[in-house]
Amino acid sequence: VEVFDRNDVTFVSVTQSFNTTNSMGRLTLNVLLSFAQFEREVTGDRIRDKIAASRAKGMWMGGCPPLGYDVQARKLVVNDTEAAHVRYIFDQFAQCGSATVMLRDLRDRGITTKQGGIITKGFLHRILKNRVYLGEAVHKGTSYPGEHKGIISQDAWDKVHAILTESPRKRAAHTRCNTPALLKGLLWGPDGAAFSPTHTRKGSKLYRYYVSQSVLRHGAGVCPVSRVPAAEIESAVIEQLRAIFRQPEIMAGSAKAAKGHLPAITEDEAREALTTLEPMWDELFPAEQARIVQMLVERVDIGTDGFDVQLRLDGMATFAREMREAA
Repeated sequence: VEVFDRNDVTFVSVTQSFNTTNSMGRLTLNVLLSFAQFEREVTGDRIRDKIAASRAKGMWMGGCPPLGYDVQARKLVVNDTEAAHVRYIFDQFAQCGSATVMLRDLRDRGITTKQGGIITKGFLHRILKNRVYLGEAVHKGTSYPGEHKGIISQDAWDKVHAILTESPRKRAAHTRCNTPALLKGLLWGPDGAAFSPTHTRKGSKLYRYYVSQSVLRHGAGVCPVSRVPAAEIESAVIEQLRAIFRQPEIMAGSAKAAKGHLPAITEDEAREALTTLEPMWDELFPAEQARIVQMLVERVDIGTDGFDVQLRLDGMATFAREMREAA
């Protein structure tokens, strides 16, 4: 009717008394339209009430079944193979507390989504927050006992959500404390001795250091660089790596060298992978940062006037391949 009005068109019904050219016809039409709108809204309300009532009874109301379940006769039934994967996800996350570490573990074990896709961080969090695994049906934030069987126990749920309720910053700090030192096995002093990670505590604060093996074996004074604060040397090495990857001429040489170690990787793929690392570094969890550093760095030689970083060309090629497969 609005379209007709905008185009100066009138509506006249031959079989019924509809005539929008006069006021009575327009009134009759508007009354019928109001009743039609009312019927649509009532129908919608009835459907929503029916869904709410069904969910309150614990019934499955359709859609894609979650990982761990199949749909049979309009009910969720446990898929034993997938259910084992779900239990493993809850148990392992309760131990590691890191989504990044968890995703790498799932990838290594070949655990995928129901459709065979890679489990992403968002998908992982949806699993960990889905109360259907407790045997419950949820509607608009309210949980009801479900008709289906639960996969995990309340205790496993509580352990995971005690971790999830903690702030991401605190979880990252906890992961960092349980992660091997970033430069473990890579740091070497001016006398050729390796540096080992160590730490001390003062109250609730943790202080991390790298100490020369010469000092540990023969005492202080035998090495011009006896120990270095872990946070400072790690930050300096990371900043140097990021600066290297931002320089086109070094990038080109590194890409060519990586291609020599892994011919299947093109120079553009190697350059793209190494360039991608710089902006994404701050978003990585400490465990993933440590893994990448161990992959890319051959050794770090530290002296009284600074340090020198030697890169692993085969590690660059491996990293480029991982980035290509992830894409």
